[in-house]
Amino acid sequence: MTLRLPPSFTTPSLATIALASIALACTFACATAASATESAGLPRQEVLRETQGNRISENLPPIPTALMDQLNRYQNTRGAGFAGWLGDECLLITTRFAETSQAHRVCAPLGMREQLTFQPEPLGSIDVAPAGAANAGFVFARDVGGNEFSQLYWFDLATRSIDLLTDGKRTQNNGAVFSHDGRQLAWSSTSRNGSDTDVWVRDVATGQPRLVVSAGGQWSAMDFSPDGKRLLVVKYVSINETYPGEVDLATGTLRLFPVDGGKAAVHGFRYAADGRSVYYLSDEDVAGATSEFTTLRFHDPAGGAPVQLSSAIAWDVESVELSDDGRHLAFVTNEDGIGKLHVLALPGHTEIALPPLPVGVIGGMGFSPDGRRLAITLNTATSPSDVHVIDLASASLTRWTRSEVGGLDPATFVAPTLVRYPTFDRVDGKPRTIPAFYYRPANLPPGRKLPVVIQIHGGPESQSLPSFNPTAQFLANELGVALLVPNVRGSSGYGKSYLRLDNGPLREDSVKDIGALLDWIAQQPELDADRVGVYGGSYGGYMVLAALSHYPDRIRAGVDVVGISHFGTFLKNTESYRRDLRRAEYGDERDPAMSAVFDRISPLNNAARITSPLFVAQGRNDPRVPYTEAEQIVKAVRGNQQPVWYLLFNDEGHGFKKKANADLFGAATMLFWQQHLIGETR
Repeated sequence: MTLRLPPSFTTPSLATIALASIALACTFACATAASATESAGLPRQEVLRETQGNRISENLPPIPTALMDQLNRYQNTRGAGFAGWLGDECLLITTRFAETSQAHRVCAPLGMREQLTFQPEPLGSIDVAPAGAANAGFVFARDVGGNEFSQLYWFDLATRSIDLLTDGKRTQNNGAVFSHDGRQLAWSSTSRNGSDTDVWVRDVATGQPRLVVSAGGQWSAMDFSPDGKRLLVVKYVSINETYPGEVDLATGTLRLFPVDGGKAAVHGFRYAADGRSVYYLSDEDVAGATSEFTTLRFHDPAGGAPVQLSSAIAWDVESVELSDDGRHLAFVTNEDGIGKLHVLALPGHTEIALPPLPVGVIGGMGFSPDGRRLAITLNTATSPSDVHVIDLASASLTRWTRSEVGGLDPATFVAPTLVRYPTFDRVDGKPRTIPAFYYRPANLPPGRKLPVVIQIHGGPESQSLPSFNPTAQFLANELGVALLVPNVRGSSGYGKSYLRLDNGPLREDSVKDIGALLDWIAQQPELDADRVGVYGGSYGGYMVLAALSHYPDRIRAGVDVVGISHFGTFLKNTESYRRDLRRAEYGDERDPAMSAVFDRISPLNNAARITSPLFVAQGRNDPRVPYTEAEQIVKAVRGNQQPVWYLLFNDEGHGFKKKANADLFGAATMLFWQQHLIGETR
């Protein structure tokens, strides 16, 4: 995710906002939080708890009507994403009209969006049955309240009926893949033991499922062979380590493919039209030389060694798609956060001409059943995601959806500038630099310095991108706040060496990158180094808490969303199917040496150093970072007699997907910045 900025504005005074405040119809319960400081004779900190529906809040002031009105248009922007081609030449897209994102059908450029699903929860992954299937429809995943125990459902386009395909229990089912004739459906599931993710295949006609991969670990299906007799699969250990293989569906035999160097990130497997050759993405070292980036590769077992098709591009290839007729291949490179689309004519691998595309991020894509067109999702810093279709013969681009921006003027949206700032260590004798997207409000009044919010992504192997973000636009246009979105060490997109720089005991080196950014802010004449806030979710939430404890005198306030407060308790309480995945990145808490590192660096054990106002938000059903991580840091910081706002949604998981919840959290965050960041003095 990424952000932007527009013009200056006039912010109502806090006194005016307070007079405009509305009293919410709620149930209040006053509680006093006993603290460790009680024994030292310090007074207990009073906690005002408010319960309304599925929301519990502590110490949150009422949201002023003026602020809600100011936010309304920004919170009513929406985007549309490509989900698949339907057999009648229509597109299946996802977008939100009410509370949650649902499936819609569009049958002409800028045509009516016909809503097909009306689920109480947002839809997850979607896979459309191929054009030659006996029944037209699609499979979608859906959980309950963000618990991520997704079940798979079949939507029949002829009858508009929805049928449950999986067991309906507390199991995770995802990654549906149809065979090319639509007769088989593969997917991943934890149903066998709750911890390992196996691969299952269902006979679509009979509904009979069968287990085809149960080798332990986290497996997923990639692609059926054209004849439906074999299945490409991948075992995921970490972002740096995956193991590809092929299953003979008649015998159940799993054959692993050799990986050069023994360990690499290999994914995106697809069969070529001959059913023998494969295309895939890999960062395997080549001929003894280190391969920093993931490249597109082609391997014909009868033709010798794999061939790199994108070796001339010194950036990661992040996705690949093949047309059903085997005549074209599309892939997207991530070049310093910008998506670049390439299409090759097969089998000669000749790049074909494409129409100019806006600078931004390219999301989901897929070829039409006849292979003549390519649908893509485009997102830029100044426009939300929308679906476009490229005609390959004429190299023309047609827009199929035009998402609303809440009645705002897109001309006022601000695009970020990519900056690089030096950090504490050196590479080849020179200071290492960290990339960051800088959203600077327009029309800065003379002599005025801008307060700053630093937004830190999660993962930690994610990457912040220059995509549309209405919150960034609100910060810039309405609050006059600059936004900096760094990709600290450990982020993907900059090579595998950079990706590994924060692993295990190196964790706090990424926190030092935030300290270096504070130094950079202090050197910018338009930025106010005395008014800096930090914001982040998941691992980014850990980074917020760690930055607050490392730089208490340089950060005025922080917002932690579903963040890790202690790596040991996090690994103990995260869902069992995720535990080994996270140990590969953070370290194993069962190792005494690593456990000691966790005790030393975890914010929970350094809560006494957090002396700035803190806002913690959490989903009660979060399977990744359990809500106990939030509650223990809230208690610890309050025990240090520091003010903490706390917001808990009982119907959310790892983030807030329901519009009403997201809107309330967004408004509370803006109020928090108004009260604790924008003011001229602490």
